[in-house]
Amino acid sequence: MAPSRGFCCYGIRVFYHLSIRSKGNPAYNPGAFWCMRKEEAMNANELREKTPDQLREELANLKKESFNLRFQQATGQMENPALIREARRNAARVKTILNEKAKSAAE
Repeated sequence: MAPSRGFCCYGIRVFYHLSIRSKGNPAYNPGAFWCMRKEEAMNANELREKTPDQLREELANLKKESFNLRFQQATGQMENPALIREARRNAARVKTILNEKAKSAAE
């Protein structure tokens, strides 16, 4: 069995097995450890194509999702706490686009 090596991340010691992380292993993927679900991230260009009504609906959905995620965290049922941050940032992204559209309509 290959030795284990670790590093510290936010005060938490993270260990990984060297045989998995070695470049000789066909399953080696250096970015896999930190990769997020990029396909679910909102794109600002896609949001700019939507109407203000669609954006308001999207914002309401994101607020509901954020509430549900906070509720899951409070009850200890949350599997991925990074989803809270993602939902919060997506809501901010939608608000930014709404403000841009309101500003351009006022001019």
